[in-house]
Amino acid sequence: MIKLDVLSDPICPWCYIGLAHLRRALADRPDHPFVIEWHPFQLNPDMPPEGADRRAYLEAKFGGKAEAVAAYARVAEAAEEAGVPIDFAAVSRTPNTLDAHRLIHWAGIESRQTEVATALFEAYFTQGRDIGDHDVLADIADAQGLDAAVIRRLLSSDADADDIRARDAASRERGVSGVPTFVIANTHVVPGAQQPALWIRLIDEINGQLIGQP
Repeated sequence: MIKLDVLSDPICPWCYIGLAHLRRALADRPDHPFVIEWHPFQLNPDMPPEGADRRAYLEAKFGGKAEAVAAYARVAEAAEEAGVPIDFAAVSRTPNTLDAHRLIHWAGIESRQTEVATALFEAYFTQGRDIGDHDVLADIADAQGLDAAVIRRLLSSDADADDIRARDAASRERGVSGVPTFVIANTHVVPGAQQPALWIRLIDEINGQLIGQP
């Protein structure tokens, strides 16, 4: 098996789209060699703990309402092509995602990272839920088979917060400046929301090399 590291943020629409493309490829190639592990990368590491009004955030980020609308028109088009349901009108706040990343980290202990990461994307982009809210995170954890009481207790503490920040910083020091970013076998970097065809080609190449090994 080959490790596939996924650097992502659950409020990143391109990460949601990129996951959809990857999962389509993996479904097409069930003999794929990948073992997936998720890693934190906050798009807004300086976001206040309570988050911010999404409209104000986007207009500040892109330099105005028209610019924000234009930028997200591309996202909406790509999401539709990927079959990813996104309801931008339902999203009213941009949260700080440190706690969401902590949840993904804890889900890894139960081998539920991909399920929890997917649930976070869906909660944010299709249901407009505030995934910076501890009650929302505990509810998502419970729906994915984690112990909600344990998650609530961990969220109320600083458990693993410094580790998440350190891993985020380490990725930036290695040159990661945007997500999604995929790293195959800690060697080959695949940036961006690549189409399923690229992943299928990579899987076929890797499987061919594995078969050819003595």
